[in-house]
Amino acid sequence: MSKGFSSRFCRKCLYSSISFDDMVRFAKMAYPDYDIYESSGYPRDYPISSQDAADRIVSDMIQDGYYVDFIETLIRIETKGFMGKRYIFRDFDDVIDDVIDTGYSYDKETGQFFEDQSQQISRNWGRLLEGDERQMAVIRLDIAGNSILVKENSKALIDKAYDDIRSIVTEAVVSRLGRLWVWEGDGSLGAFMVGNYSRMAILAGIDIINEMFLYNKMRNTLNSNINLRIAVHSGDFAYSENDTKCMKADIVRKAMTLESIAAVPNSLVISDSLATSQDQSLLNIFSNVKAVTSERKHSEKYRIYRVNHEND
Repeated sequence: MSKGFSSRFCRKCLYSSISFDDMVRFAKMAYPDYDIYESSGYPRDYPISSQDAADRIVSDMIQDGYYVDFIETLIRIETKGFMGKRYIFRDFDDVIDDVIDTGYSYDKETGQFFEDQSQQISRNWGRLLEGDERQMAVIRLDIAGNSILVKENSKALIDKAYDDIRSIVTEAVVSRLGRLWVWEGDGSLGAFMVGNYSRMAILAGIDIINEMFLYNKMRNTLNSNINLRIAVHSGDFAYSENDTKCMKADIVRKAMTLESIAAVPNSLVISDSLATSQDQSLLNIFSNVKAVTSERKHSEKYRIYRVNHEND
């Protein structure tokens, strides 16, 4: 993603709107390890002017990859205040427009930026750095009976069918601002971070289940139905470009556990902790809370959405 921000807008907004102390405080909210004295080389008792501080902070945020996080922090502060105080940032619309002009889309409801998907679709939404911690939802998908399908059908038919599945999954995930991170021979992992990410992940799962029902009815050329098991869970996640690290994350492990012990063919399972944050109108299509015991003797609570096939 481009870093060609017109930083003058943000610099002017900062030094004309808030004090040096507030600038530094807000910078550390977006970039916890930030130290303006270490960056500038000034002694800690040196009186840095508001204009110099604004110049340094904005430059460092851009250079170190935290500029968009910083702008989102300012949006939250202007919208909700900070420690009981209201803040109005001068000419802030110009700052937001500048971020959009560099190739981002803006969600006014959540105050989030993400890359413009008409220009680019990248693994990190054009945002995340290695180790960045975020609240996310993940979707885990597995093709049930994969080995039997592979054994009983020609490679050409399997390749075509699995390409079709990948297209269905990718469309369901990406159209809801998610990212497909891992695609294995018989399964995949997707992630959601933008907007109402948990609901987006659930809707993607529902869409995939429904699309596969139609696919089996109308387009499947294999000698049996393709059955999917899907699970969705949400929580804290430390971003990584490394697939192995992603698969070891707690929320991914929980999704994989639910998929393996709770999901049945042609079903979507969501963790009960995720379900409790959803609208009842969405939960109405799911079962009541169920429970299953994992191999580690943990009781996993979940809800399930299922589409039955004739051959189940």
